[in-house]
Amino acid sequence: MNGAEQRRRRRRLEWLIFIGFALASLLASTWLAGGYGVQAAADGLRARANGRVTLDVAVLRSELDKQRILAFVLSRDPDVIGTLDTPDPAHLAAMNAKLETLNAGTRSAVIYLIDKSATAISSSNWRESTSFVGTNYLFRPYFTVAASEGQADHYALGTVSQRPGLYVARRVEGPRGFLGVIVIKVEFFNVEADWRQSGAAVYVTDPRGIVLLTSVPDWRFLAQAPIPPGDKDKIRASLQFGDAPLTPIPLSRSDQAIPGTDFVTVAGKGVHLASESDVPTTDWRLHLLEPAGDALSAGAATMRASTFGIVGSALVLLGILLLRRQRAIERTAGLTESQTELEQRVAERTQDLRLINTRLSAEIDERQKVEAKLQVARDELAQANRLAMLGQVTAGLAHEVNQPVAAIRSFADNAVTFLERSDPDQARKNMATIAGLTDKIADIIAQLRRFSRKATGEFGPVSVKEVLDGALLLVGIRARRQNAALAVPKVAATLKVMANRVRLEQVLVNLLQNALEAMEGREGQAIRIDLLTEDGIVRLAVADNGPGVAPEVMANLFTPFLTTKPHGVGLGLVISRDIVEEFGGRLEVSSEPGQGCRFVITLRGAE
Repeated sequence: MNGAEQRRRRRRLEWLIFIGFALASLLASTWLAGGYGVQAAADGLRARANGRVTLDVAVLRSELDKQRILAFVLSRDPDVIGTLDTPDPAHLAAMNAKLETLNAGTRSAVIYLIDKSATAISSSNWRESTSFVGTNYLFRPYFTVAASEGQADHYALGTVSQRPGLYVARRVEGPRGFLGVIVIKVEFFNVEADWRQSGAAVYVTDPRGIVLLTSVPDWRFLAQAPIPPGDKDKIRASLQFGDAPLTPIPLSRSDQAIPGTDFVTVAGKGVHLASESDVPTTDWRLHLLEPAGDALSAGAATMRASTFGIVGSALVLLGILLLRRQRAIERTAGLTESQTELEQRVAERTQDLRLINTRLSAEIDERQKVEAKLQVARDELAQANRLAMLGQVTAGLAHEVNQPVAAIRSFADNAVTFLERSDPDQARKNMATIAGLTDKIADIIAQLRRFSRKATGEFGPVSVKEVLDGALLLVGIRARRQNAALAVPKVAATLKVMANRVRLEQVLVNLLQNALEAMEGREGQAIRIDLLTEDGIVRLAVADNGPGVAPEVMANLFTPFLTTKPHGVGLGLVISRDIVEEFGGRLEVSSEPGQGCRFVITLRGAE
């Protein structure tokens, strides 16, 4: 066997070993990347689902609080008391008209007045064939409970309308004691329609696990678990849910196992991620089932494609190096083959390199596409983080809106009285006060809409004062509730930085929320915001007097999925740092255990 034949055999052996190594590397790395992609997709789904649950609970609670406030006001209304005390035709006709007007303005299902014998004497639907006037409601728990305890909430199927709703009842008292009960029936069909727009399955259960509200109409009055026959007979006998079957919801535990995430399988609709939360001021629990099958598959596919591109590129480079090494050996061996054979082999190798280069270019293009998809995923994660923060502050803002609403009602009633007394000046003052209150509500709603809007990747000159005012509006309610002092600098309206308003506001809200959570339950809570401008650089600092951060946590504070919160996902600070760095700035932190924490945002100034 001559030297040329030995070299050819050695080259074939080297290529066989290299190909085996390349295939094994591609298979192993792609398989491992799929699992990581599923975990990352599940984390994103969980963050989005938790944000939606928080927001849905806040909206539902706001609707309930609005109707309860109306019931409270009506229970003390002089016209209601007068009608129950003297139920003559004139009083009843006026009360029917008043309830009809209120029902149209508040978008409740029906409002009706029951005397102490449990008979409805006035109703907003008095003109309709299904009028409640004359019906006795002694069999309804909301009447007996409100009469004895002052108030009651009871969810049931209407005996006349056959439409489900929540009955909010309040006891009415006069100079001689108990007179009757005012009742507002609330239907949630609009809320359920909004839930359906999200694409997720949302439903609310009572303590027995029976579905009351749902975005899936077929699930209404089904149960989370089988109800014993004896209990089922008692529920049907109460007429609360009519003749509903009370059978279990068609879902089961999924075999998809991902730490920290609960998955269920919905019959005919695949795997869903489950998230739930209590509804404050009620004994209800809200559940959300986010479709997860496509997202998990896409996460695995995206991560596998990215890994395939990276590992494949590295293997191609190794192959080129191996080829060059073999060619160098051939050159140093002093080949004696003819020039024609040498030129032919060079041409073959050149063709191989062209093919490899073509494949490499295609893989680089694929990698760029994968990176673009990853950027979209990061933007979606930032939006989910923003919605989660919005859900945390919405409940407090709902209270901030309810106060002006109650005041508007009072000022409007007084304005009517002043007009009847021929005092237009005082009535005009009341109207001006009402206008100011509506402006306040409009400002709060405008800020919520702006903050929830999905931000673009563009940035430019942004007013520091507008960003600071917007963030303080969102977190100020919680700060006042915690008795936390806020020290805020005076900021000139002309001071601007290079940023995106919504995304920079998200960073400030996240830092302020973290500070409030760190100080919760402590005495003397205080947050200080400092502003420093120097040589075209603007530094905005947020400092608290909380417990500070331990050294071992500080070293990894900006590591994804690291969190010290019981229900956190460890992405808030990571997202905030990425946003600031996209603006060409930086986010820094300093802390001493027991002496609080200080975050500094450094950005370029703008004209």
